[in-house]
Amino acid sequence: MLTKILKYYSSSLVVSVKRSVTIQSNFHLSTQMKLLNDNKQFKKALALFDKHTKNNAGIFSSSIITQALKACTHLRDLERGKTIHRHLISSRTKNDLYTTTSLIHLYMQCNDIQSAELLFNTTTTKNVTIYGAMMKGYIKNKQAKKAVDLFNQIETPNEIIINLLFNACAQLGTLEALNLVKKVSNAIPKSFHSNSILMASLLDALMKCGDIEHAESLFDKSKNKVLTMYGAMMKGYVQNDQAKKAIDLFNQIVKPDEIIINLFFNACAQLRTLEALNLVNKISNEIPKSFRSNPLLIASLLDALMKCGDIQQAESLFDKTTNKTIEMYGAMMNGFNLKNNLFKTLNLFNKMKVDNIKGNIIIFHCVIRALSQIADYKLSQSIIKQIPNYFFVNNHIQYALIDMWVMFK
Repeated sequence: MLTKILKYYSSSLVVSVKRSVTIQSNFHLSTQMKLLNDNKQFKKALALFDKHTKNNAGIFSSSIITQALKACTHLRDLERGKTIHRHLISSRTKNDLYTTTSLIHLYMQCNDIQSAELLFNTTTTKNVTIYGAMMKGYIKNKQAKKAVDLFNQIETPNEIIINLLFNACAQLGTLEALNLVKKVSNAIPKSFHSNSILMASLLDALMKCGDIEHAESLFDKSKNKVLTMYGAMMKGYVQNDQAKKAIDLFNQIVKPDEIIINLFFNACAQLRTLEALNLVNKISNEIPKSFRSNPLLIASLLDALMKCGDIQQAESLFDKTTNKTIEMYGAMMNGFNLKNNLFKTLNLFNKMKVDNIKGNIIIFHCVIRALSQIADYKLSQSIIKQIPNYFFVNNHIQYALIDMWVMFK
């Protein structure tokens, strides 16, 4: 009898020790992978995961799986994520909401909407986090209507869900979306109004749905205005062709960040006046040097300089910039077209090829517009042949080509 008791306790102790070792090992692996992911070393995180997978398949914690899926998401490695789903966690997804949410995020970020929807529909217990992952994915994939439909299924949405709804409505920009924004914003608890991110999204939705007056009223009433709220208003003014108001708002900001300054340059580019040019020069001379490493900011500055008529300064800035991006080329080429410097547009296009920068729709649209004005049939033919065929399905490219060929008749 004593022997049996000793064997039982001995066996229990072994199981307990093994379980403890497994838990510690899982925690250690999860921590290591998180550190690698936080430092954007996603390939190393997956390599570490693979190393442990060989001997420990089937005993990984949700936190480890989540870190592996996070790495796959950032690398846009859909197949790797699907392999993890099939072989390691397929039996968990109905009940493990943490892992399911990570999978949905992976599928949506990799544009595999069908797999995300299938997983969502087969999940028995859904919480707001899973709904949020789906809504965010729909918005990312330009399917805002589906995000709104999903919102209507949620009984008690939290601030994150309502924020996503406003983002979806902003993307739709319709009267129906505007009415929904107003309905939900009037119904949310007053405590939500202290959430600056939520207020910025609400302002953005109102602006993009065309209700500038309502947005202005809400903005003026807000006691604690933050940069994101100023940004939403400035962006809305620019999109609604009220650049002067965007500049007036900019002048109220004590310490604008890169996003605000970028919007300011957009507003000045829209005005295209000498006064706007003087403002662009003033602000560009005052911004911190660190801001000049922001390629999007430099592209917007180039765009503003070109549209306000200071081609010489724009060319000087462009030539001095070491790491030129496609957005910078686009700003310069569009500016040259506006000022009828058409061969400079083509010269930049040739320079892009030398620098091994591939064109996009904006670049090719600028090139075709330049060719239309030059009206040289042989030159046009030789350059059009350089455009990849898959760009010809784009409506803007098609219309520009039609206009160009008409010039030769």
